[in-house]
Amino acid sequence: MKYFGTDGFRGRANEGLNVEHAFKIGRFVGWYYGARQGKKARVILGKDTRRSSYMFESALVSGLVASGADAYMLHVIPTPGVSFEVPDGGFDCGVMITASHNPYTDNGIKLVNREGYKMEEEVLELIESYIDGGSEVPLATGEAIGRTVDYMQGRNRYLSSLISSCGFSLQGFKIGLDCANGAASSVARPVFDALGAETHVISNAPDGFNINVDCGSTHIDSLQRFVVQNGLDVGFAYDGDADRCLAVDERGHVVDGDLILYVCGTYLNKHGRLSGQTVVPTIMSNFGLFRAFDAAGLSYEKTDVGDKNVYACMREHGYSLGGEQSGHIIFGDLEKTGDGVMTSLRVMEVLRAEREKLSELCRPVTLYPQQLVNVRVSDKEAAMGAPAVKDAVADAERYLEGNGRVLVRASGTEPLVRVLAEAPEERLCTEANAFVLKALDPFRA
Repeated sequence: MKYFGTDGFRGRANEGLNVEHAFKIGRFVGWYYGARQGKKARVILGKDTRRSSYMFESALVSGLVASGADAYMLHVIPTPGVSFEVPDGGFDCGVMITASHNPYTDNGIKLVNREGYKMEEEVLELIESYIDGGSEVPLATGEAIGRTVDYMQGRNRYLSSLISSCGFSLQGFKIGLDCANGAASSVARPVFDALGAETHVISNAPDGFNINVDCGSTHIDSLQRFVVQNGLDVGFAYDGDADRCLAVDERGHVVDGDLILYVCGTYLNKHGRLSGQTVVPTIMSNFGLFRAFDAAGLSYEKTDVGDKNVYACMREHGYSLGGEQSGHIIFGDLEKTGDGVMTSLRVMEVLRAEREKLSELCRPVTLYPQQLVNVRVSDKEAAMGAPAVKDAVADAERYLEGNGRVLVRASGTEPLVRVLAEAPEERLCTEANAFVLKALDPFRA
């Protein structure tokens, strides 16, 4: 794919991704779904809080209505809110404007099909061809021109679905939330307040420029301090579009996606709710997690990195829980994509039912040290295919003598090659990574 990576069409606002791209995406989507069914397409849109999201929203809406589609605007909402509302409201597809955990200078466009899943690649390829001038679509005229609808009831239904997924009260719990000055800012607190929690919130005053700045799941140290200083029971940090969640226990220790998978997986299995007694992590998950699953009698099926790959495996085999170390957690019996707020509610279900602190629930897992280095390169494909890089990985793993591993993968959204070493000691991680980093020197940007 030329424009659409693993997480949509993403780039620096008005540079890598500009308003003309957005307008053309709207034009094609509005025409495509209308022509396919012989009637007006209905498309729903959401956005995060970065300044450029408003610009891209206007461009997308202009393209949609110009092609005859009706555009229903959810305004600021988490990405999973769009995925929820597309099938719930009977829409043809959904559009989310976000660059997730990236800085405010970036933005992106994610497309969701009518079932609430990520858009099929064959449709994305048609959109790319249109963007590059490989096809034409007609403009609507007269009564065929579309309209815009302020669709706040869709946002309210999403909030209600989160609350109704909990058959329990959170009264008596003191909970901290870091909303990353992003899409969770108008959603997370109302949900926890409605469930009776004593809710303490930080980073929930978006100004268009402060999304993900020293806050949220990518800068969780603020929440760690906040939980300890205020004597809270637990804290949850979201990313810019709130499809990720990381937790902080009562001692201020980070509980990442791997630990959340363990806590929720063992709980669901205990109550007969873990399909196939299997969890779906990715190849980036920690060795310690796999060993803890073995000790708990749980199976696991590893996938390539990306929540898209996790959910594809879950759908194919009917599994009910999967996710990534980064905090993309999917509860397959409740949702079709990662939802940060839903993840925090499911962790609270475990805390309430087990009557244990989060640190105690995580204790059976001993995580191996990991060292991840991002290398900015001029050509990801050339770097990944270089024999010298492949040989360096083999040399590094021989050096670890079977007591660790080295993974090298290209970022799906940035010009980066990610090098991950995992070993019993931090020193060994550094030494193993050095093999690969040296081999990547000729490709550095």
